[in-house]
Amino acid sequence: MTSSPSPESGTTLRPLRPQDVPGVRELIDADRLPGQPHCVPEKLAAVWQRPVPLVGLVGREMTARPQISVLTDSRDRPCGTVAYLSWADARTGLICWIHAHEDRSTLRALIGHALSALAHCPRIEAFVSAPPGALGPGGLPRTRRRATHDALVQTGFTGRCQGCYMHLGLPAEQPPGKVFADVFPCDFPPGHRLIIREDGEPVAEAVVSMGPDRTATLYWLETTPARRRRGLGRKVLGQALALLAEQGAGEVALVLDDAQRPTSQEQAATRLFRSFGFAVVDELWTYQHRRSGPPRPDTDA
Repeated sequence: MTSSPSPESGTTLRPLRPQDVPGVRELIDADRLPGQPHCVPEKLAAVWQRPVPLVGLVGREMTARPQISVLTDSRDRPCGTVAYLSWADARTGLICWIHAHEDRSTLRALIGHALSALAHCPRIEAFVSAPPGALGPGGLPRTRRRATHDALVQTGFTGRCQGCYMHLGLPAEQPPGKVFADVFPCDFPPGHRLIIREDGEPVAEAVVSMGPDRTATLYWLETTPARRRRGLGRKVLGQALALLAEQGAGEVALVLDDAQRPTSQEQAATRLFRSFGFAVVDELWTYQHRRSGPPRPDTDA
């Protein structure tokens, strides 16, 4: 893919170059939510170089390498960036991120560029569900990034709320928590699993992970249906937060997936997290674009 001028005078859309990395990191960090670590070169390089598997296929493995483009100003400095990929055999595309300081003209140029590059895909998704990480919270924060939301909808994407992002600042000195759960290291995500057992059977579980910048993520909290309303979730969550504080965490983030929960369960989880001091930062949205006509052939070789 070669460089091309954008509709905005003095700007150019082109593939990411090594010298663009500091500017792209600044663009990503400008949209960072509370509790998210800063984007470091190693994380950006991992996204740039690591093939992404297509989830959901049985008996096959297909991967694709993300393409990262930048919109540069008249001095060749990045003022916007978009990352996208496609799995050719599945004819499915994905927009991984868009960052442009919420400048509407830049957002339109970046989304148009990605749609053109993914013209061979009948279905294109954007900001699909993922755990919070160094490159984003796992969805588009609709309120804080209203211009990006509007630009996606105006270019034919349909959005839906997939959950909400919650954040907790831990005190510098966390009182020691009571031990109710057994603690085990886990590889994915790299962190710890806490399990409360009764009669040898697991009845409540949490999975937590430490990240850079004293940030941490609560990936999972669950109580078996037959043992709910007995305070087990409170016990395992309290111990998990105490463990993270001992490891040096100053902030904890989580995504409450309200799209998959019955209303009563969602409300109970929200009340539990709020009782520990978690606050809702924003709704996280995901998007899908479906083409009505026949897809164009893939010409990006």
